[in-house]
Amino acid sequence: MKKTLIAGLVILLLSGCSLFEEKHQMNKNAQQLAAEGAASFMNEDYEDAIKAYTDLKDWYPFSNYAILAELKIADAHFHLEEYPEAIAAYESFEKMHPKNEAVPYIINQIAMCWFNQIDTIDRDATPSKKAMAEFERLIRLFPENEYSQKALAHIDACIDNMASHELYVATFYNKTKKYEAALKRYQYIVENYAGTDQSQIALEKIPEVSKHLNAAESDNEEK
Repeated sequence: MKKTLIAGLVILLLSGCSLFEEKHQMNKNAQQLAAEGAASFMNEDYEDAIKAYTDLKDWYPFSNYAILAELKIADAHFHLEEYPEAIAAYESFEKMHPKNEAVPYIINQIAMCWFNQIDTIDRDATPSKKAMAEFERLIRLFPENEYSQKALAHIDACIDNMASHELYVATFYNKTKKYEAALKRYQYIVENYAGTDQSQIALEKIPEVSKHLNAAESDNEEK
């Protein structure tokens, strides 16, 4: 009984400390938390910035600073290269504030999160595809925006990565004598990436691969 009572008192004291600490922190108003977040952000202390802005957003959700906090949390994750977290935060901002003037910037940042994850041509090209889709959405929705003008160069880089990935796979199939798979890849490149260097290479490879494929099929028929 005595041990139970002591345990209960310890829990009560710990709870009291926790409540006191929270109350102490809550003494900071929205403006103070916004200032703390801004100072941390400027000093590139992005984790501290996230904490300050998260407290602001959670404690003062109806404050004029709350929208700023949502945006800066996403930006802080971006600078930390925590791209999945940044994408989630940017997408949440756009969903909650679809008419906000920052939406073009938000879409551009989502695109850049994917763009910054583009890897070498032997790796999955999903980041290129996702980035390109967002850049195209930005241009479609806000054609006159400054971010849309810069997006065109990024789209070219995405196309180059995707086409190079397809060419890498096609070349692998060709070298391993999987001619049917190689031919389909080369044809896909020509159809979907017309005008690129990769398309020209694929176009030159198609007759060669077709010849190998026909020869292989003839050998199989003879057998």
